[in-house]
Amino acid sequence: MRLYGDLAPWFHLLTSPADYEVEAARYRDEILGALPEARTLLELGSGGGNNASHLRTHFSCTLSDLSPQMLSLSRTLNPECEHVLGDMRTLRLGRQFDVVFVHDAVMYLASEDELRACLGTAYAHLRPGGVALFAPDFTRETFVPGTDHGGHDGTDGRALRYLEWTTDPDPADTTFEVDYAVCLHEPGQPPRVVHDHHVEGLFPEHTWLHLLEAVGFAARLVPGDPADDDRSQPLFVGRRRL
Repeated sequence: MRLYGDLAPWFHLLTSPADYEVEAARYRDEILGALPEARTLLELGSGGGNNASHLRTHFSCTLSDLSPQMLSLSRTLNPECEHVLGDMRTLRLGRQFDVVFVHDAVMYLASEDELRACLGTAYAHLRPGGVALFAPDFTRETFVPGTDHGGHDGTDGRALRYLEWTTDPDPADTTFEVDYAVCLHEPGQPPRVVHDHHVEGLFPEHTWLHLLEAVGFAARLVPGDPADDDRSQPLFVGRRRL
């Protein structure tokens, strides 16, 4: 996936940290509502650090991602946070946190086994009574195919615009597909267009809740609001049993 590899230096023009302010506040409020004394947070699949740029004002954040390029980008935005290279399915830091947070990177887990592995990673890094918050873009019940577009102008003369097309070729399986057409402008260079194809996981709400319980969490679903883009994601909250 080029967006997290050679195109990573462009990522904050695809999606700006400022775009995340409202939804990050939702995650913060959900976490503190479940665990008011929460102070330490591990994010799995932290990407370019957009959520962390807001959450770091409330929590001491450790950020983990599979992409070295995205971690490098996040360090420029969140220099005070610890950054760790690792796979959310297998990471073991040997430490426990008050909170484990997983944003939309969880969508790249395409099978139940992969999802269970990520939930196990979250459980392994939580102290007893700690809280895990998972924020997938969709569940099977909320998935709607469609298109989106956006992008930003940079302060260095670069600019990016994208078209995002989400489809589900086989509604009977556990995946859907996202295609990005990305147009890049940079000073002194002709515009170029790149295509990036992503395969993402899609699971029913009962599968999420079953796997969370099987791993050892007391779990609940917080439904999203489809009428509010900043609150549209369903949230799954898991508390590690004492």
